[in-house]
Amino acid sequence: MAITIDDPARLKGTQVRGGDGSKLGNVEAVYFDNETNRPAWVSVSSGLFGSHVSIMPLQSADFDGGELRVPYDKDALKSAPHHDPGHELSPQDEDDLFRHYGMSHDGMSHGGDNRTRQDNRRDTRGRGTDDAMTRSEERLRVGTETHETGRARLRKHVVTEHQQVDVPVSREEVRVEREPITDANRDAAYRGAEITEDEHEVTLHEERPVVRTETEPVERVRLGTEKVRDTEQVGRDVRHEEIDVDEEGTDRRRR
Repeated sequence: MAITIDDPARLKGTQVRGGDGSKLGNVEAVYFDNETNRPAWVSVSSGLFGSHVSIMPLQSADFDGGELRVPYDKDALKSAPHHDPGHELSPQDEDDLFRHYGMSHDGMSHGGDNRTRQDNRRDTRGRGTDDAMTRSEERLRVGTETHETGRARLRKHVVTEHQQVDVPVSREEVRVEREPITDANRDAAYRGAEITEDEHEVTLHEERPVVRTETEPVERVRLGTEKVRDTEQVGRDVRHEEIDVDEEGTDRRRR
């Protein structure tokens, strides 16, 4: 049997909690039975920004004034048959919902013909509060989610290249130096035999380039990230309600 509440409008916006204690979403609208004027179904918004709306029965539900508890879980809510919010529940809609939640028409019965109640069941959000009608519209709620787009890593490898460097070098060459006999070298010139064979050797030297390598650190490299701000345009169809006024006795309709 559906719950009884003095002011059904209090259900709107109420948090819905499943039989396992998990949060399922929030009540977006209340659907009444026209014959009994008692709440029979609610639409529950869930998901990111409340974008997913599902119909859930109030049979076996419990409302403590602040929270609505139902004997269903998230899977049952998400897989419920789709229904456009703000439209009446058709007989086919109710049949699909009864089957989904494992219910029978008798389980929702309050006396009389069930099919008649199905045909007259409608969305009466705000009913019972005053003599005004609530007009609602959908509005875009946007946000961002962070997704991984890729990975970057540092990898070091060895590259061999040939370098040439000019190195200054020197060498010794033989040069014949002649000097006349003077008082300074006279003794050395007359020392020894007058006519002899002799030989004198001079060692020659030269510089040769020597090449070696040594390793030394030249810089430190690390990976970092920075945020780049950009703007992307998103869009989605939104709906709104319009209220018409039918004046009896005239052919005029005002909006």
